[in-house]
This record gives sequence, C-alpha cells and structure tokens, in this order.
Amino acid sequence: MRMFQSGLFCSLTGVVAASTLASCASQKKNGEEQKQYNIVYIMTDDHTQQMMSCYDQRYVETPNLDRIAADGVRFTNSFVANSLSGPSRACMITGKHSCANKFYDNTTCVFDASQQTFPKLLQQAGYETAVVGKWHLESLPTGFNYWEIVPGQGDYYNPDFITQNNDTIQKHGYVTNLITDDAIDWMENGRDKDKPFCILIHHKAIHRNWLADTCNLALYEDKTFPLPDNFFDDYEGRSAAAAQEMSIAKDMDMIYDLKMLRPDKQSRLKSLYEKYIGRMDEAQRAAWDKFYGPIIDDFYKKNPQGKELANWKFQRYMRDYMKTLKSLDDNVGRVLDYLKEKNLLDNTLVVYTSDQGFYMGEHGWFDKRFMYEESMRTPLVMHLPKDFKAKGEISEMVQNIDYAPTFLQLAGVEVPEDIQGESLLPLLKGEHPQDWRKALYYHFYEYPAEHSVKRHYGVRTEQYKLIHFYNDIDVWELYDLKADPTEMHNIYGQPGTEDVTQELKAELAELQELYNDPVRFSPDRDKE
Repeated sequence: MRMFQSGLFCSLTGVVAASTLASCASQKKNGEEQKQYNIVYIMTDDHTQQMMSCYDQRYVETPNLDRIAADGVRFTNSFVANSLSGPSRACMITGKHSCANKFYDNTTCVFDASQQTFPKLLQQAGYETAVVGKWHLESLPTGFNYWEIVPGQGDYYNPDFITQNNDTIQKHGYVTNLITDDAIDWMENGRDKDKPFCILIHHKAIHRNWLADTCNLALYEDKTFPLPDNFFDDYEGRSAAAAQEMSIAKDMDMIYDLKMLRPDKQSRLKSLYEKYIGRMDEAQRAAWDKFYGPIIDDFYKKNPQGKELANWKFQRYMRDYMKTLKSLDDNVGRVLDYLKEKNLLDNTLVVYTSDQGFYMGEHGWFDKRFMYEESMRTPLVMHLPKDFKAKGEISEMVQNIDYAPTFLQLAGVEVPEDIQGESLLPLLKGEHPQDWRKALYYHFYEYPAEHSVKRHYGVRTEQYKLIHFYNDIDVWELYDLKADPTEMHNIYGQPGTEDVTQELKAELAELQELYNDPVRFSPDRDKE
C-alpha cells in the first residue's frame, strides 16, 4: 500500500489562476448543430434538505451550496426512489427503479456493471467521463475514462482509494478535501480538453459517524438546537415506525456515533470506532483527543439520564453533522471557483444533490430508509449553462431516476426507451409541461438489516402518500401531507378516506405495472 500526501489538509483557498478555453463541443443531430455541455455532478451521502440553508435556515449556513441555487434553480419537490445509498446510486446512474436495475439493497446485491448507464452512453457520444469518491455499488466502475473510488463506505481520515489499475493506495488527509483535489486535478490535467466532459464527484460526507476535519472540531459548540416537535414520537397507529431501530435516544451509539470513548466503557460499535480513529496520524489524533477529552470527562461526570440524555445526544449529533457538512460546503466552493476561473461555467451544468435525505431528530430518529418525507426528499440545486432560461424555484415533482435522461438529452443523445425517468430539460428551459407526472413510486427492500425498517412500497402525490409495509407485516398507512406534513397521523381506514384510498391504490398498481415491479399490489385482491 502506498501513502500519498494531500496538497490540501484544511485549506480551502484558490485554484490555478491560468485561464483556459471553455470545453463545449458540438455534434450534428438531424443536420443541426447540437451543443454538448459539460456536466459536473456533485453528490453527497445522507445530506438532507433541513441542513441546507437555501431550503431551511433553522440550523446551518451553507453559503457555497446556496451559490448554486442563487445562480440557478432549486427543486422544491425532489425525491429518491429507494432511500438507501447503493440502490439510490444505481437508480441515478441507470435512470431506472431498483426493480429494473436489480440493485435492491446494500447487503445482498452487486451492481451488474455490464448494464446500460448514462456515462457509457455519454462516452459513445464523445464525452470524457470520470467518477471520483464514493461508488458503493460493489462492482468496479465501468463507462469512465478515469475513476478513483473509496472502498465501500470509505474512511474520513487518511482513506484508501482503489485506482483504475486495481491498486489500493492510501492518501494522507481528510477525505472530502482529497476527493475534491482529485476531481479538480482531473478537470485540469487528466482530460482531453477538446472534448466535452462529465465528472461525478461523489463524497463520503455526510455519512455516519460524522468525523469532522480537525480544523472544524470546535465549530458550533455554542449552538443549542431545539428538539423537533415530534422528537418524542410514540408512533401511535404506525407499527412499522415503532419497530425501527434508529432512535437517537435508544440506538445512537455512545462511542461510535457520539465519540464518548473511555477505556472502561463498552458499546456494540466501540471496536469499529477505534479502527476509524486509528487511521489518524499523531497530529490528527492529538487534535481529536484535545477536543473530545474535556467533553468525555464532563459527560461521564454529569451522567445524564432519560430525556436529558436524549437531548444531550441530539445536540452532539447536530454539531458533529454540521462540522462534517462545513468541509463539504467549503469544498463545493473550491469546485465552483475552479469552474469560474477556467471560464467553464457558461457551458457547464453543475448539479448538487444527495443520495437521499436524513432524519435530524424528526420522529426521534437519525438515518433514512422510510418513505416518510425527511428521507424520501433530497436537496437538488443546479447551475445552468447560459443558454437555459429557468431561474429560482422549480416545484414539479422530480426523482433521481430523472438525472440520467436529463444528462443524455443535454448532450444530444437519444434517451433509450427502457430508461424509466423523465428528462428535466423542459423544466430547465423554464417550461411547465401540463402532462408532467402527478405521482411518484417508491420501494424499499432492505429487511431484515441494520435499523430494522420493514420492506415497503408506496405512491406519493402532491397531497397524499399511501404506503404498504409488507413481507413479515401487512400494514397500510395513508397521510394527508397538507393537513399533516410531519406524517404523525395515519388515516388509513378512517371514515371519509375511502375514495382517496381507492384512487391511490389504483395509481399504485398502475405505477408498479409501468415499472414492471415483480413485487406488486393487486387492487382486485387488495393484497400481495
């Protein structure tokens, strides 16, 4: 294993100042010139709308992410098809639901690398393609001129990277900085600048267990966050929600998640935490222990219990999450600055999103998986090439299966008929198609597994959400999202809901048939 020294540890200033001509090729399509814009797709892990200030100003400031929205568009109804890291990435890269791309969950699946993906189709159209950072699809990337990925979830400190020649190298530094270094280096030195390019910058951040860069450890310690109104949810009428194991109060690990490591204390995930921080060099570990040492001593001295302990855990969780997010936001700023200095912005679509949403104490939870709003929703902002007219908010319902056809159409590539998503290009041109989708389909498969979230599928419309939990359970849930936006009251089976339930079940059956999901609901039998 080789160790490489990062040129950036926590510095976030400047990029090479020399200007180059913007990459923007053209091709002939039906006898007309078709521009092929560059695509910079930045995706994080477990970033949620609540923790991005252009969506929600209660908790955190994300000035660089907000730059994208301020200069372009912000999707206010952006969703995923399966709120889990690997499956979400498979949906994104294929433009298909999990039932079509066959990557259902993180525990049993390996992505079929031979199948059609949008980077392969872009390559065929003359694009230079690259992916750096988190891949998390078990098989190695295909369809890329260049790739360098972290194994599995990756590590925050001094992480390993798998290179194209199947060599595993270790780099010195913090993972968010290193991934950005690699991305900028490829854009500057690694690509053919006579061709348009598409780069996927996939960050490990802001995934559990939220290990911040040492230069950010002291941030936000003066902040106290209000508990969400439903933090102490009792899950009445929601048996699947009651069965989960992702409670901040009960399931968040004191050592692994909250860093309260002491030799005489044990936890289920202690050894894994020790492995992660064991990757630190002497200086990094010294800074880590200097910060956390007094917090650890104070915690065990005060020994909070009950609701006081739950609130303490929530505060530490929020601060650690925000510190990890801070580095991500700064590094997005580095990419934007590079594109601006190289005169690339006018000809480049810049996309920022996450592989799914995340719970920041809503329902008392962390993690994702459920079809409920906080995890099904995801941030989505875009800087548009100068030829596009949209600006501000886009309210149409979009899903991560839509990214692939959007990028293909942007490149002038015919979208294959088997792609299930819809191109967002009309929306980016400022149009509001009357026939835009009115309902979204969702399906989560990973059970039994970590966090014990039951398998379920469902349909979401502008006002309603219908969910069916199945497998070892047979439970329906119905929510009126206008009357009950926090999804606290399951109204399935209540008098007066018969018509809307029947309509939603019909819509659900239609979507399952459209997407050819083999696990489907039959309205005739009203059961699996």
